[in-house]
Amino acid sequence: MKKTAVVLLTLLVAIAGIGLPIWLAIEEAQRQAFKVESDHALGYARDVVLRGDETGRQVQAAVARLAPHAAAPCAPAAIALMRAIDLGSSYLQAVGHVEGNRMLCSSIVGRTQVLDLGPPTYRSPTGVLVRTEVVLPFAAQQTFLVVQVGHVAAIVHAQRPIDTAKSEPDVALATLPLDVAVPLSARGHIDPAWTRRLGKEREVVFVDDGHIVAVVRSSVFQAAGIAAVPLTYLRIRSQDMALRLVPAGLLAGLALGVAILYLARQQLALPAAVRAALRRHEFFLDYQPVVELRSGRITGVEALVRWRRPTGEIVMPELFIPIAEQDETIVKLTDQVLELVRRDTGFYLESHPDFHIGINVAPADFHSPDFLDKLQAMLEQTGAHPSSIILEVTERGLLDPVVARETTGALRRQGFAIAIDDFGTGYSSLSYLETLELDFLKIDRSFIEAIGTEAPTSQVVGHIIAIARDLGLRMIAEGVESQAQAEFLLRHGVQYAQGWLFGQPMSFAEVLRRMEEAEKLAARAAG
Repeated sequence: MKKTAVVLLTLLVAIAGIGLPIWLAIEEAQRQAFKVESDHALGYARDVVLRGDETGRQVQAAVARLAPHAAAPCAPAAIALMRAIDLGSSYLQAVGHVEGNRMLCSSIVGRTQVLDLGPPTYRSPTGVLVRTEVVLPFAAQQTFLVVQVGHVAAIVHAQRPIDTAKSEPDVALATLPLDVAVPLSARGHIDPAWTRRLGKEREVVFVDDGHIVAVVRSSVFQAAGIAAVPLTYLRIRSQDMALRLVPAGLLAGLALGVAILYLARQQLALPAAVRAALRRHEFFLDYQPVVELRSGRITGVEALVRWRRPTGEIVMPELFIPIAEQDETIVKLTDQVLELVRRDTGFYLESHPDFHIGINVAPADFHSPDFLDKLQAMLEQTGAHPSSIILEVTERGLLDPVVARETTGALRRQGFAIAIDDFGTGYSSLSYLETLELDFLKIDRSFIEAIGTEAPTSQVVGHIIAIARDLGLRMIAEGVESQAQAEFLLRHGVQYAQGWLFGQPMSFAEVLRRMEEAEKLAARAAG
Protein backbone atom coordinates (compact mmCIF):
# COMPACT_ATOMS: atom_id res chain seq x y z
CA MET A 1 0.00 0.00 0.00
CA LYS A 2 2.78 2.38 0.98
CA LYS A 3 4.58 1.64 -2.28
CA THR A 4 1.38 2.23 -4.20
CA ALA A 5 0.89 5.56 -2.43
CA VAL A 6 4.41 6.65 -3.33
CA VAL A 7 3.83 5.68 -6.96
CA LEU A 8 0.55 7.59 -7.02
CA LEU A 9 2.17 10.63 -5.41
CA THR A 10 5.03 10.48 -7.88
CA LEU A 11 2.52 10.22 -10.74
CA LEU A 12 0.59 13.23 -9.43
CA VAL A 13 3.79 15.26 -9.16
CA ALA A 14 4.72 14.23 -12.70
CA ILE A 15 1.27 15.24 -14.01
CA ALA A 16 1.52 18.53 -12.11
CA GLY A 17 4.99 19.03 -13.52
CA ILE A 18 3.54 18.74 -17.03
CA GLY A 19 0.15 20.37 -16.42
CA LEU A 20 1.22 23.45 -14.47
CA PRO A 21 3.54 24.82 -17.19
CA ILE A 22 0.82 24.17 -19.80
CA TRP A 23 -1.77 26.05 -17.74
CA LEU A 24 0.65 28.91 -17.14
CA ALA A 25 1.52 29.01 -20.84
CA ILE A 26 -2.14 29.21 -21.87
CA GLU A 27 -2.89 31.96 -19.34
CA GLU A 28 0.13 33.97 -20.47
CA ALA A 29 -0.80 33.51 -24.15
CA GLN A 30 -4.31 34.84 -23.49
CA ARG A 31 -3.02 37.81 -21.51
CA GLN A 32 -0.46 38.75 -24.14
CA ALA A 33 -3.00 38.29 -26.95
CA PHE A 34 -5.57 40.51 -25.25
CA LYS A 35 -2.97 43.23 -24.66
CA VAL A 36 -1.83 43.14 -28.30
CA GLU A 37 -5.37 43.31 -29.73
CA SER A 38 -6.38 45.99 -27.19
CA ASP A 39 -3.38 48.07 -28.25
CA HIS A 40 -4.37 47.57 -31.89
CA ALA A 41 -7.92 48.76 -31.20
CA LEU A 42 -6.67 51.78 -29.24
CA GLY A 43 -4.21 52.65 -31.99
CA TYR A 44 -6.94 52.59 -34.63
CA ALA A 45 -9.32 54.71 -32.51
CA ARG A 46 -6.59 57.25 -31.74
CA ASP A 47 -5.76 57.53 -35.43
CA VAL A 48 -9.45 58.07 -36.27
CA VAL A 49 -9.57 60.88 -33.70
CA LEU A 50 -6.43 62.50 -35.13
CA ARG A 51 -7.93 62.39 -38.61
CA GLY A 52 -11.25 63.77 -37.41
CA ASP A 53 -9.53 66.58 -35.51
CA GLU A 54 -7.43 67.53 -38.52
CA THR A 55 -10.52 67.50 -40.74
CA GLY A 56 -12.26 69.83 -38.28
CA ARG A 57 -9.25 72.16 -38.13
CA GLN A 58 -9.11 72.37 -41.92
CA VAL A 59 -12.84 73.18 -42.06
CA GLN A 60 -12.38 75.94 -39.45
CA ALA A 61 -9.43 77.34 -41.39
CA ALA A 62 -11.46 77.37 -44.63
CA VAL A 63 -14.33 79.22 -42.95
CA ALA A 64 -11.96 81.85 -41.52
CA ARG A 65 -10.22 82.42 -44.87
CA LEU A 66 -13.51 82.80 -46.76
CA ALA A 67 -15.10 85.15 -44.21
CA PRO A 68 -13.89 88.37 -45.97
CA HIS A 69 -15.78 87.24 -49.11
CA ALA A 70 -19.17 86.89 -47.39
CA ALA A 71 -20.63 89.84 -49.35
CA ALA A 72 -19.83 88.22 -52.71
CA PRO A 73 -19.41 84.51 -51.87
CA CYS A 74 -19.51 83.28 -55.48
CA ALA A 75 -17.41 86.02 -57.08
CA PRO A 76 -14.36 84.90 -59.11
CA ALA A 77 -12.02 85.95 -56.27
CA ALA A 78 -13.96 83.86 -53.75
CA ILE A 79 -13.98 80.80 -56.02
CA ALA A 80 -10.24 81.20 -56.65
CA LEU A 81 -9.68 81.24 -52.90
CA MET A 82 -11.87 78.12 -52.51
CA ARG A 83 -9.68 76.32 -55.02
CA ALA A 84 -6.51 77.43 -53.21
CA ILE A 85 -7.96 76.11 -49.95
CA ASP A 86 -8.90 72.85 -51.67
CA LEU A 87 -5.38 72.42 -53.09
CA GLY A 88 -3.69 73.09 -49.75
CA SER A 89 -5.94 70.74 -47.74
CA SER A 90 -5.16 67.08 -47.18
CA TYR A 91 -8.68 66.11 -46.06
CA LEU A 92 -11.10 68.44 -47.89
CA GLN A 93 -12.23 67.36 -51.36
CA ALA A 94 -14.00 70.67 -52.10
CA VAL A 95 -15.23 73.90 -50.48
CA GLY A 96 -18.31 75.88 -51.43
CA HIS A 97 -21.02 78.40 -50.55
CA VAL A 98 -24.39 77.03 -49.40
CA GLU A 99 -27.85 78.58 -49.34
CA GLY A 100 -30.53 76.34 -47.86
CA ASN A 101 -29.71 72.83 -48.99
CA ARG A 102 -27.96 73.83 -52.22
CA MET A 103 -24.30 74.56 -52.87
CA LEU A 104 -24.44 77.50 -55.28
CA CYS A 105 -20.72 77.56 -56.10
CA SER A 106 -17.71 75.49 -55.18
CA SER A 107 -14.02 74.92 -55.74
CA ILE A 108 -14.74 71.86 -57.85
CA VAL A 109 -17.33 73.17 -60.37
CA GLY A 110 -17.23 76.93 -59.76
CA ARG A 111 -20.61 78.49 -60.61
CA THR A 112 -21.34 76.19 -63.53
CA GLN A 113 -23.37 73.72 -61.49
CA VAL A 114 -25.55 73.96 -58.37
CA LEU A 115 -25.17 70.92 -56.11
CA ASP A 116 -28.19 69.58 -54.20
CA LEU A 117 -26.93 68.48 -50.76
CA GLY A 118 -30.20 67.39 -49.15
CA PRO A 119 -31.27 68.16 -45.56
CA PRO A 120 -28.75 68.08 -42.67
CA THR A 121 -28.34 64.81 -40.80
CA TYR A 122 -27.06 66.45 -37.64
CA ARG A 123 -26.85 69.91 -36.11
CA SER A 124 -24.27 70.45 -33.36
CA PRO A 125 -24.93 72.62 -30.28
CA THR A 126 -22.68 75.27 -31.88
CA GLY A 127 -24.73 75.33 -35.07
CA VAL A 128 -22.50 73.21 -37.30
CA LEU A 129 -24.55 71.28 -39.88
CA VAL A 130 -23.43 67.84 -41.00
CA ARG A 131 -24.82 65.90 -43.95
CA THR A 132 -23.85 62.25 -44.29
CA GLU A 133 -24.07 59.96 -47.32
CA VAL A 134 -24.33 62.84 -49.78
CA VAL A 135 -24.19 61.74 -53.43
CA LEU A 136 -22.82 64.21 -55.97
CA PRO A 137 -23.61 64.04 -59.71
CA PHE A 138 -19.97 63.90 -60.83
CA ALA A 139 -19.18 60.97 -58.47
CA ALA A 140 -22.44 59.03 -58.31
CA GLN A 141 -20.80 55.83 -57.07
CA GLN A 142 -19.35 57.46 -53.94
CA THR A 143 -20.80 59.09 -50.85
CA PHE A 144 -19.50 62.23 -49.18
CA LEU A 145 -19.65 63.98 -45.84
CA VAL A 146 -20.57 67.69 -45.96
CA VAL A 147 -19.69 69.89 -42.97
CA GLN A 148 -21.28 73.35 -42.99
CA VAL A 149 -20.40 76.34 -40.80
CA GLY A 150 -22.57 79.35 -41.56
CA HIS A 151 -22.83 79.43 -45.35
CA VAL A 152 -19.45 77.76 -45.97
CA ALA A 153 -19.41 73.99 -46.47
CA ALA A 154 -16.60 71.51 -46.94
CA ILE A 155 -17.00 68.24 -48.84
CA VAL A 156 -15.06 65.30 -47.43
CA HIS A 157 -14.92 61.76 -48.80
CA ALA A 158 -17.13 59.70 -46.47
CA GLN A 159 -14.31 57.26 -45.65
CA ARG A 160 -11.48 59.81 -45.36
CA PRO A 161 -11.71 60.40 -41.56
CA ILE A 162 -11.52 56.64 -40.94
CA ASP A 163 -9.10 55.71 -43.72
CA THR A 164 -6.45 54.40 -41.36
CA ALA A 165 -3.98 51.59 -42.00
CA LYS A 166 -4.94 48.38 -40.21
CA SER A 167 -3.57 44.85 -40.14
CA GLU A 168 -7.01 43.30 -39.51
CA PRO A 169 -9.21 43.92 -42.59
CA ASP A 170 -12.63 43.63 -40.92
CA VAL A 171 -12.06 46.10 -38.08
CA ALA A 172 -15.07 48.42 -37.67
CA LEU A 173 -14.25 52.14 -37.41
CA ALA A 174 -16.29 55.27 -36.81
CA THR A 175 -16.12 58.89 -35.80
CA LEU A 176 -19.20 60.38 -34.20
CA PRO A 177 -20.37 63.30 -32.04
CA LEU A 178 -20.82 62.67 -28.33
CA ASP A 179 -24.22 64.35 -28.03
CA VAL A 180 -26.16 62.22 -30.56
CA ALA A 181 -25.99 58.59 -31.67
CA VAL A 182 -25.29 59.42 -35.33
CA PRO A 183 -21.97 58.24 -36.82
CA LEU A 184 -20.51 60.87 -39.13
CA SER A 185 -18.23 58.39 -40.85
CA ALA A 186 -18.37 54.65 -40.28
CA ARG A 187 -17.24 51.32 -41.66
CA GLY A 188 -18.57 48.01 -40.32
CA HIS A 189 -20.88 47.43 -37.35
CA ILE A 190 -20.66 50.21 -34.75
CA ASP A 191 -22.94 50.64 -31.74
CA PRO A 192 -23.17 54.40 -30.99
CA ALA A 193 -24.04 53.53 -27.38
CA TRP A 194 -20.41 52.50 -26.89
CA THR A 195 -19.52 56.17 -26.39
CA ARG A 196 -21.39 56.10 -23.06
CA ARG A 197 -18.65 53.87 -21.66
CA LEU A 198 -16.28 56.84 -21.79
CA GLY A 199 -17.81 58.59 -18.81
CA LYS A 200 -15.19 61.17 -17.89
CA GLU A 201 -12.30 59.10 -19.23
CA ARG A 202 -10.13 60.08 -22.18
CA GLU A 203 -10.18 56.56 -23.62
CA VAL A 204 -11.53 53.12 -22.71
CA VAL A 205 -11.14 49.54 -23.95
CA PHE A 206 -13.72 46.81 -23.30
CA VAL A 207 -15.26 43.66 -24.78
CA ASP A 208 -18.81 43.83 -26.13
CA ASP A 209 -20.91 42.18 -28.81
CA GLY A 210 -18.10 39.91 -30.01
CA HIS A 211 -15.52 42.70 -30.30
CA ILE A 212 -12.66 44.33 -28.46
CA VAL A 213 -13.86 47.92 -28.53
CA ALA A 214 -11.74 51.06 -28.04
CA VAL A 215 -13.34 54.50 -27.67
CA VAL A 216 -11.14 57.62 -27.65
CA ARG A 217 -12.39 61.13 -26.91
CA SER A 218 -11.19 64.09 -29.00
CA SER A 219 -9.39 66.78 -27.01
CA VAL A 220 -10.44 69.39 -29.58
CA PHE A 221 -14.07 68.68 -30.53
CA GLN A 222 -17.08 67.05 -28.84
CA ALA A 223 -16.50 63.85 -30.76
CA ALA A 224 -14.98 60.41 -30.37
CA GLY A 225 -13.32 57.73 -32.46
CA ILE A 226 -14.33 54.08 -32.19
CA ALA A 227 -12.54 50.92 -33.30
CA ALA A 228 -13.99 47.42 -32.88
CA VAL A 229 -11.69 44.42 -33.48
CA PRO A 230 -13.53 41.05 -33.82
CA LEU A 231 -12.76 38.60 -31.01
CA THR A 232 -11.81 36.11 -33.72
CA TYR A 233 -8.40 37.78 -33.89
CA LEU A 234 -7.97 37.42 -30.12
CA ARG A 235 -8.68 33.70 -30.32
CA ILE A 236 -6.32 33.24 -33.28
CA ARG A 237 -3.54 35.20 -31.57
CA SER A 238 -4.08 33.27 -28.31
CA GLN A 239 -3.84 29.98 -30.19
CA ASP A 240 -0.68 31.07 -32.00
CA MET A 241 0.99 32.10 -28.76
CA ALA A 242 -0.17 28.95 -26.99
CA LEU A 243 1.25 26.77 -29.75
CA ARG A 244 4.65 28.34 -29.11
CA LEU A 245 4.49 28.01 -25.32
CA VAL A 246 2.68 24.72 -24.60
CA PRO A 247 5.14 22.32 -26.31
CA ALA A 248 7.96 23.92 -24.36
CA GLY A 249 6.03 23.31 -21.15
CA LEU A 250 5.41 19.67 -22.11
CA LEU A 251 9.11 19.04 -22.71
CA ALA A 252 10.50 21.05 -19.83
CA GLY A 253 8.36 19.87 -16.93
CA LEU A 254 7.89 21.52 -13.57
CA ALA A 255 11.60 22.09 -12.86
CA LEU A 256 12.08 24.11 -16.05
CA GLY A 257 8.65 25.78 -16.12
CA VAL A 258 9.73 29.08 -14.65
CA ALA A 259 12.79 29.27 -16.90
CA ILE A 260 10.74 28.49 -20.01
CA LEU A 261 8.19 31.20 -19.18
CA TYR A 262 11.03 33.64 -18.61
CA LEU A 263 12.61 32.80 -21.97
CA ALA A 264 9.25 33.03 -23.72
CA ARG A 265 8.68 36.43 -22.22
CA GLN A 266 12.12 37.50 -23.33
CA GLN A 267 11.31 36.41 -26.88
CA LEU A 268 8.02 38.29 -26.81
CA ALA A 269 9.50 41.30 -25.08
CA LEU A 270 12.02 42.86 -27.45
CA PRO A 271 12.13 45.99 -25.26
CA ALA A 272 14.22 44.02 -22.77
CA ALA A 273 16.73 43.20 -25.52
CA VAL A 274 16.90 46.86 -26.56
CA ARG A 275 17.51 47.96 -22.97
CA ALA A 276 20.26 45.36 -22.65
CA ALA A 277 21.84 46.58 -25.90
CA LEU A 278 21.88 50.12 -24.51
CA ARG A 279 23.63 48.94 -21.36
CA ARG A 280 26.20 46.99 -23.40
CA HIS A 281 26.71 49.83 -25.93
CA GLU A 282 25.91 47.59 -28.90
CA PHE A 283 24.70 50.49 -31.06
CA PHE A 284 26.91 52.23 -33.62
CA LEU A 285 26.49 54.78 -36.40
CA ASP A 286 26.84 54.67 -40.17
CA TYR A 287 26.86 57.94 -42.08
CA GLN A 288 25.24 58.44 -45.48
CA PRO A 289 26.69 61.27 -47.57
CA VAL A 290 24.46 64.23 -48.45
CA VAL A 291 25.56 66.00 -51.64
CA GLU A 292 24.86 69.39 -53.12
CA LEU A 293 23.21 68.54 -56.45
CA ARG A 294 24.56 71.61 -58.26
CA SER A 295 28.22 70.83 -57.54
CA GLY A 296 28.15 67.14 -56.62
CA ARG A 297 30.15 67.99 -53.49
CA ILE A 298 29.54 66.18 -50.17
CA THR A 299 28.28 68.86 -47.78
CA GLY A 300 27.11 66.70 -44.92
CA VAL A 301 25.91 63.31 -43.73
CA GLU A 302 22.94 61.71 -42.04
CA ALA A 303 23.79 59.68 -38.93
CA LEU A 304 22.04 56.30 -39.10
CA VAL A 305 21.95 54.16 -35.97
CA ARG A 306 22.60 50.41 -36.25
CA TRP A 307 22.54 47.57 -33.70
CA ARG A 308 25.29 44.92 -33.73
CA ARG A 309 24.30 42.01 -31.48
CA PRO A 310 26.95 39.91 -29.68
CA THR A 311 26.51 37.23 -32.40
CA GLY A 312 27.62 39.78 -35.01
CA GLU A 313 24.08 40.08 -36.44
CA ILE A 314 23.23 43.62 -37.59
CA VAL A 315 19.69 44.72 -36.66
CA MET A 316 18.27 47.53 -38.79
CA PRO A 317 16.48 50.50 -37.20
CA GLU A 318 13.11 49.59 -38.76
CA LEU A 319 12.97 46.77 -36.20
CA PHE A 320 14.24 48.35 -32.99
CA ILE A 321 13.29 52.04 -33.27
CA PRO A 322 9.51 51.37 -32.91
CA ILE A 323 10.27 49.10 -29.95
CA ALA A 324 12.39 51.80 -28.29
CA GLU A 325 9.64 54.38 -28.87
CA GLN A 326 6.94 52.17 -27.36
CA ASP A 327 9.13 51.22 -24.41
CA GLU A 328 10.15 54.85 -23.79
CA THR A 329 13.86 54.01 -24.12
CA ILE A 330 14.17 56.11 -27.26
CA VAL A 331 15.50 59.09 -25.28
CA LYS A 332 18.36 56.96 -23.93
CA LEU A 333 19.04 55.75 -27.46
CA THR A 334 19.21 59.36 -28.69
CA ASP A 335 21.67 60.09 -25.86
CA GLN A 336 23.92 57.32 -27.16
CA VAL A 337 23.58 58.62 -30.72
CA LEU A 338 24.78 62.06 -29.58
CA GLU A 339 27.72 60.43 -27.78
CA LEU A 340 28.57 58.37 -30.88
CA VAL A 341 28.48 61.48 -33.09
CA ARG A 342 30.86 63.18 -30.65
CA ARG A 343 33.18 60.16 -30.64
CA ASP A 344 33.13 59.59 -34.41
CA THR A 345 33.51 63.17 -35.60
CA GLY A 346 35.95 64.44 -32.98
CA PHE A 347 36.78 68.06 -33.73
CA TYR A 348 36.10 67.82 -37.49
CA LEU A 349 33.00 70.01 -37.23
CA GLU A 350 34.91 72.73 -35.36
CA SER A 351 37.28 73.18 -38.31
CA HIS A 352 34.60 72.65 -40.96
CA PRO A 353 31.58 74.73 -39.86
CA ASP A 354 29.91 74.43 -43.28
CA PHE A 355 29.68 70.64 -42.95
CA HIS A 356 26.46 69.36 -41.35
CA ILE A 357 25.34 66.16 -39.64
CA GLY A 358 21.68 65.14 -39.67
CA ILE A 359 20.52 63.47 -36.46
CA ASN A 360 17.12 61.77 -36.23
CA VAL A 361 15.10 62.71 -33.14
CA ALA A 362 11.92 61.12 -31.84
CA PRO A 363 8.73 62.76 -30.49
CA ALA A 364 9.85 61.77 -26.98
CA ASP A 365 13.05 63.82 -27.43
CA PHE A 366 10.92 66.89 -28.11
CA HIS A 367 9.15 66.28 -24.79
CA SER A 368 12.41 65.72 -22.87
CA PRO A 369 13.16 68.80 -20.71
CA ASP A 370 16.95 68.38 -20.93
CA PHE A 371 17.20 67.63 -24.67
CA LEU A 372 18.58 71.09 -25.46
CA ASP A 373 21.14 70.80 -22.64
CA LYS A 374 22.40 67.49 -24.08
CA LEU A 375 22.83 69.06 -27.50
CA GLN A 376 24.73 71.99 -26.00
CA ALA A 377 27.00 69.57 -24.11
CA MET A 378 27.82 67.72 -27.33
CA LEU A 379 28.72 71.02 -29.03
CA GLU A 380 31.02 71.99 -26.17
CA GLN A 381 32.81 68.62 -26.35
CA THR A 382 33.34 68.79 -30.13
CA GLY A 383 33.74 72.53 -30.66
CA ALA A 384 31.00 72.34 -33.31
CA HIS A 385 28.64 75.16 -34.22
CA PRO A 386 24.89 74.64 -33.73
CA SER A 387 24.32 75.32 -37.45
CA SER A 388 26.31 72.15 -38.24
CA ILE A 389 23.59 70.02 -36.63
CA ILE A 390 20.34 69.29 -38.48
CA LEU A 391 17.73 67.71 -36.24
CA GLU A 392 15.43 65.51 -38.33
CA VAL A 393 11.91 64.87 -37.05
CA THR A 394 9.07 63.07 -38.85
CA GLU A 395 5.59 64.53 -39.36
CA ARG A 396 4.38 62.19 -36.61
CA GLY A 397 6.76 63.91 -34.22
CA LEU A 398 5.03 67.24 -34.90
CA LEU A 399 1.46 66.12 -34.17
CA ASP A 400 1.35 67.98 -30.83
CA PRO A 401 1.19 71.58 -32.07
CA VAL A 402 2.10 73.22 -28.74
CA VAL A 403 5.19 71.08 -28.12
CA ALA A 404 6.19 71.26 -31.80
CA ARG A 405 6.10 75.06 -31.92
CA GLU A 406 7.84 75.54 -28.56
CA THR A 407 10.60 72.99 -29.22
CA THR A 408 11.37 73.93 -32.83
CA GLY A 409 11.40 77.59 -31.83
CA ALA A 410 13.75 77.01 -28.88
CA LEU A 411 16.15 74.85 -30.93
CA ARG A 412 16.33 77.31 -33.81
CA ARG A 413 16.93 80.23 -31.45
CA GLN A 414 20.02 78.34 -30.29
CA GLY A 415 21.18 78.01 -33.90
CA PHE A 416 20.19 74.39 -34.65
CA ALA A 417 18.58 73.59 -37.99
CA ILE A 418 15.29 71.63 -38.12
CA ALA A 419 14.29 69.27 -40.93
CA ILE A 420 10.93 67.59 -41.39
CA ASP A 421 11.80 64.01 -42.36
CA ASP A 422 9.99 61.60 -44.74
CA PHE A 423 7.69 64.42 -45.82
CA GLY A 424 4.53 63.33 -47.64
CA THR A 425 3.99 60.10 -45.68
CA GLY A 426 1.96 61.78 -42.91
CA TYR A 427 -0.92 64.23 -42.79
CA SER A 428 0.65 67.58 -41.97
CA SER A 429 -1.37 70.38 -43.57
CA LEU A 430 0.32 73.31 -45.30
CA SER A 431 -1.29 75.77 -42.90
CA TYR A 432 0.06 73.83 -39.90
CA LEU A 433 3.61 73.62 -41.28
CA GLU A 434 3.55 77.39 -41.79
CA THR A 435 3.25 77.83 -38.02
CA LEU A 436 6.46 75.86 -37.31
CA GLU A 437 10.05 77.08 -37.48
CA LEU A 438 11.72 74.76 -40.01
CA ASP A 439 14.80 74.90 -42.24
CA PHE A 440 14.74 71.76 -44.40
CA LEU A 441 12.15 69.47 -45.95
CA LYS A 442 13.28 65.90 -46.71
CA ILE A 443 11.36 64.25 -49.56
CA ASP A 444 10.62 60.61 -48.76
CA ARG A 445 12.29 57.96 -50.94
CA SER A 446 8.91 56.48 -51.96
CA PHE A 447 8.18 59.61 -54.01
CA ILE A 448 11.71 59.72 -55.47
CA GLU A 449 11.34 56.13 -56.68
CA ALA A 450 8.21 57.13 -58.63
CA ILE A 451 10.01 59.81 -60.71
CA GLY A 452 9.72 59.03 -64.41
CA THR A 453 7.27 56.14 -63.87
CA GLU A 454 3.54 55.75 -64.40
CA ALA A 455 2.95 55.22 -60.68
CA PRO A 456 0.07 57.21 -59.09
CA THR A 457 2.59 58.96 -56.82
CA SER A 458 4.82 60.12 -59.70
CA GLN A 459 3.27 63.61 -59.69
CA VAL A 460 3.41 64.04 -55.92
CA VAL A 461 7.08 65.03 -55.81
CA GLY A 462 6.33 68.15 -57.87
CA HIS A 463 3.65 69.22 -55.38
CA ILE A 464 6.02 68.62 -52.44
CA ILE A 465 8.70 70.76 -54.10
CA ALA A 466 6.12 73.53 -54.59
CA ILE A 467 5.15 73.34 -50.90
CA ALA A 468 8.81 73.62 -49.85
CA ARG A 469 9.26 76.68 -52.05
CA ASP A 470 6.13 78.31 -50.61
CA LEU A 471 7.46 77.72 -47.10
CA GLY A 472 10.98 78.91 -47.98
CA LEU A 473 12.55 75.58 -47.03
CA ARG A 474 15.67 73.99 -48.45
CA MET A 475 15.12 70.45 -49.76
CA ILE A 476 16.93 67.14 -49.34
CA ALA A 477 15.78 64.22 -51.50
CA GLU A 478 16.15 60.75 -49.96
CA GLY A 479 16.77 57.46 -51.76
CA VAL A 480 18.22 58.84 -55.01
CA GLU A 481 19.50 55.84 -56.97
CA SER A 482 19.77 57.00 -60.59
CA GLN A 483 21.29 59.89 -62.51
CA ALA A 484 17.90 60.56 -64.12
CA GLN A 485 16.36 61.13 -60.69
CA ALA A 486 19.20 63.46 -59.69
CA GLU A 487 18.86 65.50 -62.89
CA PHE A 488 15.07 65.79 -62.45
CA LEU A 489 15.52 67.04 -58.89
CA LEU A 490 18.21 69.54 -59.89
CA ARG A 491 16.01 70.93 -62.69
CA HIS A 492 13.17 71.43 -60.25
CA GLY A 493 15.23 73.32 -57.70
CA VAL A 494 16.03 70.64 -55.10
CA GLN A 495 19.32 71.62 -53.48
CA TYR A 496 20.55 68.41 -51.79
CA ALA A 497 20.19 64.65 -52.13
CA GLN A 498 21.30 61.39 -50.58
CA GLY A 499 21.05 57.79 -51.73
CA TRP A 500 23.06 54.96 -53.19
CA LEU A 501 23.86 57.01 -56.29
CA PHE A 502 26.12 59.12 -54.06
CA GLY A 503 27.13 56.55 -51.46
CA GLN A 504 25.68 53.92 -49.18
CA PRO A 505 25.92 54.33 -45.38
CA MET A 506 29.53 54.02 -44.21
CA SER A 507 31.85 54.93 -41.35
CA PHE A 508 32.65 58.59 -40.80
CA ALA A 509 36.30 57.88 -41.54
CA GLU A 510 35.30 56.47 -44.95
CA VAL A 511 33.25 59.63 -45.64
CA LEU A 512 36.32 61.78 -44.96
CA ARG A 513 38.47 59.54 -47.17
CA ARG A 514 36.04 59.93 -50.08
CA MET A 515 35.91 63.69 -49.62
CA GLU A 516 39.71 63.85 -49.65
CA GLU A 517 39.83 61.80 -52.88
CA ALA A 518 37.23 64.08 -54.49
CA GLU A 519 39.29 67.16 -53.55
CA LYS A 520 42.43 65.63 -55.09
CA LEU A 521 40.58 64.82 -58.32
CA ALA A 522 39.19 68.35 -58.47
CA ALA A 523 42.65 69.82 -57.91
CA ARG A 524 44.12 67.69 -60.74
CA ALA A 525 41.31 68.72 -63.05
CA ALA A 526 41.83 72.38 -62.23
CA GLY A 527 45.58 72.06 -62.76
